[in-house]
Amino acid sequence: MSPSPASFEPAPNRAVRGRDDACPGALRLHRADDGALARVRVPGGLLAADQAHALADAATELGDGQLETTSRGNVQLRGLAQGCGAELAERLSAAGLLPSLSHDRVRNIVASPLAGLDGGPGLQGWLDELDTLLQRSERARALSGRFLFALDDGRGDTAGLDADLTLIARPDGGALLRPGRAAVAARVEDGPRAALRAAEAFLAVADGAWRVREADPDGSRLFAALGLTPGPLPELPGTRPAVGRHPGALVVGLRFGRAGAEQWHRLADAAHDGLRVTPWRSVVLPGVAAVAIPGLRTDPASPWEGATACTGAPGCAKSLADVRADAAAGLDATTGSGGLPVHWSGCERRCGHPSGQWVDVLATGPDTYRISQQSGSTTEVTNHQMAAAVADARRTT
Repeated sequence: MSPSPASFEPAPNRAVRGRDDACPGALRLHRADDGALARVRVPGGLLAADQAHALADAATELGDGQLETTSRGNVQLRGLAQGCGAELAERLSAAGLLPSLSHDRVRNIVASPLAGLDGGPGLQGWLDELDTLLQRSERARALSGRFLFALDDGRGDTAGLDADLTLIARPDGGALLRPGRAAVAARVEDGPRAALRAAEAFLAVADGAWRVREADPDGSRLFAALGLTPGPLPELPGTRPAVGRHPGALVVGLRFGRAGAEQWHRLADAAHDGLRVTPWRSVVLPGVAAVAIPGLRTDPASPWEGATACTGAPGCAKSLADVRADAAAGLDATTGSGGLPVHWSGCERRCGHPSGQWVDVLATGPDTYRISQQSGSTTEVTNHQMAAAVADARRTT
């Protein structure tokens, strides 16, 4: 298995950054055109029902009434008023969502969202141990807010997310450790402890880099520092869980990862064993067979499946278009299943784009877009032409 990296990079990789890491957190708010933004780290995407209710209440009373999931399974609040940071921190702390003030932004951990629900191994032990180790490590505080750990139960879903350090469960209870985009991995016994050691070793060689792929593209420096001998990666399917029913769970899709507080309250009410926010803008409800919430999806054949978009205008000043409105109009006008994942971007940064193969739809003006395919071919379209052109591109492999 060699999960393919993103084909459309927003900028060349750089080994040394010329500015500080401004990635937002729950304590460090980001000022956007639609108000302040807070990013709440949710390791493994795991939320108890009362935590989901608390986030929805905070969105209603402090923000724009919406919650937004990210490509790392975290949750964002937008439209926050200036000066609400202290109250938000108090609410998150009371809900158990801010266990460490010093390590808030480094708790970026994704995990296979169906782990332990459909007959495969669970990842709760790994997740708890890694999160605890991270919070206890003084050195880990220096990690960028973009540094990502991935825990994969062996199915290969999170292994394709371009994480900085990936742990892949082995049938014998051990793990494979893969740094960045390395084409190899090394066997380790205590996966979470090995991942922390690798993260601390990365800091020693980072020289200003934020991501492993920038400082150690093939993983050789980290393997050497840890005294590990790498071997081939196993073949893994690498598929994300589609919306709809699965053994032991229901996967519910959110339009561009965004849903209103009332929808989140209803999700939390339906959650018997908590919720699992996925990196694919969906939510897993363990033990739930069906739920009907207006505006949320459970049909895997919808053209909305695999469709994502950046914030766009008017929330982002850099965006050339209201990409979410344009994308929604195009998707609603399309019939049949979606095909390849597709991402709409308002500018060249392509914030939130997926990993692996995807169709790139880039705004070039208020009413025009450039559609790029994996083959390298591009098409310039207007809004009126976009729906059909995107549908054709998604069917092209």
